[in-house]
Amino acid sequence: MPLTTIRIVLFEPAGPLNVGSIARVMKNMGLQQLVLVNPQCDPLGPEAQQMAVHAQDILAAAQIVPTLPAALVGCDRAIATTARERDEFPLEPPRQVLPWLLQSSTPTALMFGREDRGLSNLELNYAQRWLKIPVNPNYSSLNLAQAVSICCYELHQANIHPPAPSSLNLWERSPANPATLDQLEGYYQDLESLLGEIGYLQPHTAVARMAKFRQLYNRAALAMEEVALLRGIVRQTRWAARRSSPPKTDSP
Repeated sequence: MPLTTIRIVLFEPAGPLNVGSIARVMKNMGLQQLVLVNPQCDPLGPEAQQMAVHAQDILAAAQIVPTLPAALVGCDRAIATTARERDEFPLEPPRQVLPWLLQSSTPTALMFGREDRGLSNLELNYAQRWLKIPVNPNYSSLNLAQAVSICCYELHQANIHPPAPSSLNLWERSPANPATLDQLEGYYQDLESLLGEIGYLQPHTAVARMAKFRQLYNRAALAMEEVALLRGIVRQTRWAARRSSPPKTDSP
């Protein structure tokens, strides 16, 4: 079942009751992979165990990693959630965007942020698409476990009743061997380093410009060999730039 390849990624969860509740609803809806990034609570403590009820196996198997990139290793698709509008990120409702995770035969990820402030813009950049649950605008704050529950339910429903094929859009390209997010991250780090060396990126513009590069490449749905080609261009460009630079001389 495609649901078993989807990772529910919680970034710095602080509430053990939330973690336990999330494990329970994951088991209710057929999801198995829970990843905790730098948790700020004990995910195996008595409070989490109590809320998990018969889903203690989900808690016990949860992967604990230090960073978001580590949580996404091996994934080729990732969706991040946010509770507020962001000018930089086009937001989609769960029913529209979540079936995209089910269309992949390799691991995918659904990312949730901290209980008190969610994911920052920098952290949202690790995803390719972004989700916002439509709620009553007069009271838009959802508990973390509630938000995960809604998304898990929509994934379960999409798995039982796959949506009809949509009209052609930017997300329908699916190469036979898609690049994983960690491979893309390696390329982004190489590219940012090179662009800084040649003066294209400045400290005050680097974050915003790299976010635009990430969005561009995300829409392209790159294959592994295409990422390898791009990294080769970066390496050759760096070599040529350093070769043409005049040697440094010591001041008299």
